[in-house]
Amino acid sequence: MTGKAKPKKHTAKELAAKADAALTNRGGGKAGLADRTGIEKGGHAKLECPLCKVTAPDIKSMKIHHDARHPKIPFDEAKLTNLHATVVAEPSNTKPKPGIRGSLKK
Repeated sequence: MTGKAKPKKHTAKELAAKADAALTNRGGGKAGLADRTGIEKGGHAKLECPLCKVTAPDIKSMKIHHDARHPKIPFDEAKLTNLHATVVAEPSNTKPKPGIRGSLKK
């Protein structure tokens, strides 16, 4: 027997939530790096605020950010930085790789 208000088994809702959290790609880590930075088409960080460098996916979200964070400064769409237009994909083999050395203590 178990104590009061302690279920003996996991519920279907709890198991489904755990499976969803474990198996769904949330865009983190190396897999979502290109999406977060906007290097590839469809990246989330499209616009950058010129005042605080916060990124937003579209004009509407940037307007909401600007009204909330910079209410005294008038909103000007021309000053926004379009990250999709300025970021250029750079081949990974152009820069020399640093030498990897293990610990000197053995």
